Amino acid sequence: MKNLILNLGIGALFTHELDAMTNHEWRVLPLTSFMGEELGRDIFVLLHIPMFALIIGLLSSPNQHRRQLTRLVLATFLAVHGLLHHFYSDHVSYEFSSTLSNTLILLASVCGLGYLFAHFIQPRMSNA
Repeated sequence: MKNLILNLGIGALFTHELDAMTNHEWRVLPLTSFMGEELGRDIFVLLHIPMFALIIGLLSSPNQHRRQLTRLVLATFLAVHGLLHHFYSDHVSYEFSSTLSNTLILLASVCGLGYLFAHFIQPRMSNA
């Protein structure tokens, strides 16, 4: 069940990245915000190729320890990602204001927290 929750969160994150294009996220990110419009957009898009390839590769690794560590790191990122959006929401170029945008961000964060809860807290509660 916890892996299903994480997969849903990853799906929400990947879909959020599609939505990020319509919201010009490269204008907000420190890595790309100082670049010109076209260059920032192109770098933002192109960086997703190795990022997604790395995520998919690590999640499908034959090494169980690597897969588990990747799940924990991704779940933590999903949880923190929502906070990052909250902190950047006052940025002059921040455009994530639609219900869809905020639902994707929140869903990813809740799934990350749900996975972490199922991984760390739930086993301890059942052992008590």
